[in-house]
Amino acid sequence: MLIATWNVNSLRVRLPQLLEWLDRVAPDIVGLQETKVVDGDFPQAQLAAAGYHAVFCGQPTYNGVALLSRQPPAEPLMGFPRREEDPQRRCIAASYGDLRVVNAYVPNGSAVGSDKYAYKLGWLSDFQRYLVTALEQSPRLLVMGDFNIAPADLDVHDPAAWQGQVLVSPAERAAFAELAGLGLHDAFRALHPAQQAFTWWDYRAAGFRRNHGLRIDHILVSSSLLDDCGDCHVELDLRRAERPSDHAPLLLQLDR
Repeated sequence: MLIATWNVNSLRVRLPQLLEWLDRVAPDIVGLQETKVVDGDFPQAQLAAAGYHAVFCGQPTYNGVALLSRQPPAEPLMGFPRREEDPQRRCIAASYGDLRVVNAYVPNGSAVGSDKYAYKLGWLSDFQRYLVTALEQSPRLLVMGDFNIAPADLDVHDPAAWQGQVLVSPAERAAFAELAGLGLHDAFRALHPAQQAFTWWDYRAAGFRRNHGLRIDHILVSSSLLDDCGDCHVELDLRRAERPSDHAPLLLQLDR
């Protein structure tokens, strides 16, 4: 089973690329983030014609997540319980056989110390609480998405330049490490303990051409899935395309 996560940064703009990629690569399950479309405008018909079922929750201009799959999804969940009312569409989940998949778009945080940074840390705390229950209910759990966290210096092109900034701050990294403490494993790092690879490059300053990137998109698997993980890699072709997203897809082969 081939599973992928990709922050498309506007599904309207990236739909032709997505459809071509689905036809060429044929992943079984895909998590999309930053779709930026309301549910009424989601391209469900085009994706169905490409052979994919879709569950989605979106909003205009910002956020929005979706799960695409070759087999019909079961028990879809839009969002997760938070301690405060939250209109932002950042999480979606569904089951595929005995595999439970959660797709998340973690807040960016803007800048350390800002209100958006505090929102990010609160969101992550609530997300962790939700995942504790999700793991109890579904031992075969896979959590993927744009986490907006580079877990370690190896995941940053220039750790000194990024020190103390959002995406790499100690509090964010601690929150990511706490997910591992629940029994969730970073599939890429488990398979490639010393390899440097990035999933995001800033549009500015020729970030992609200079490979000034960060690894902030992740696929986490529960302990019962870890031995089933085969190849996990970043696919760069879509980042090289005309009018690309600033993210590249991350793919995991799950043998089961």
